Amino acid sequence: MRPPFPLSAVRQRALATAKPQCLRRVSSALRLARHPQARTTSPRRYVSHQTSSGERDRAAVGVFTPKAAILFVLSGVGLFWYFRHEKAKLLEQREKELESRQYGRAHVGGPFSLSTHKGEPFTEKDLLGKWSLIYFGFTNCPDICPAELDKMSTIYPGAVIQPIFISVDPARDSPAQIAKYLTDFHPRFVGLTGPYDAVKAACKAYRVYFSTPPGTKPGDDYLVDHSIFIYLMDPAGQFVDAFGQVTGVEDVVARFEKEVGEWEKEKGRKV
Repeated sequence: MRPPFPLSAVRQRALATAKPQCLRRVSSALRLARHPQARTTSPRRYVSHQTSSGERDRAAVGVFTPKAAILFVLSGVGLFWYFRHEKAKLLEQREKELESRQYGRAHVGGPFSLSTHKGEPFTEKDLLGKWSLIYFGFTNCPDICPAELDKMSTIYPGAVIQPIFISVDPARDSPAQIAKYLTDFHPRFVGLTGPYDAVKAACKAYRVYFSTPPGTKPGDDYLVDHSIFIYLMDPAGQFVDAFGQVTGVEDVVARFEKEVGEWEKEKGRKV
């Protein structure tokens, strides 16, 4: 086989003594040297070039690809409906709480007609427009009634609450007697009394128990057994809560402030 171009004597001797494998390698090298365009691009370098190009494309576009945009929009819509649903649930729960507070309470209070310690008429309509604390007792009570009226005077926050004392001993508690008795307590106290039947009707409306010993006369020294509760009424004349003898002043104040806050929030105004 004649070589494609002249060879020196040294190269001729090398080719003559070379092994077949070496001859194939030398022949390939000579062809590449004679025809440089026959060289092929390295697949590895081509893949690397393609990868680098893809990375540059992603860097140019950023993370906000069409797929990411769709996910972003769907997430926003989902969050919107979620919070809207939660808000509706909270409003529904609020309405149920208001309903339970109105319908879950005992039916306490109602029409009555009595007279104040100043001789003026007083009915359930005079409870409207203000918060009221009502206590049923009698002026000859040695300890319990004074303690409860002191409690009412202590929690009385200015002109917001109207404190009321209703006598369950009309035989001895005249308007003058009640007026004298209330001077030891808050000056805004309103004392109420009236005929026995009128007092009994008021006690029945507020579910108050009272009992006078049989056979007693107005001048006798006796005690009247009666319920011991302070009733909280709202500005609409509706019953809110009843506080027993064991309820402390702090608990009554906390309950009152809570009810006032909820009432003002519901009505959108203050008394």
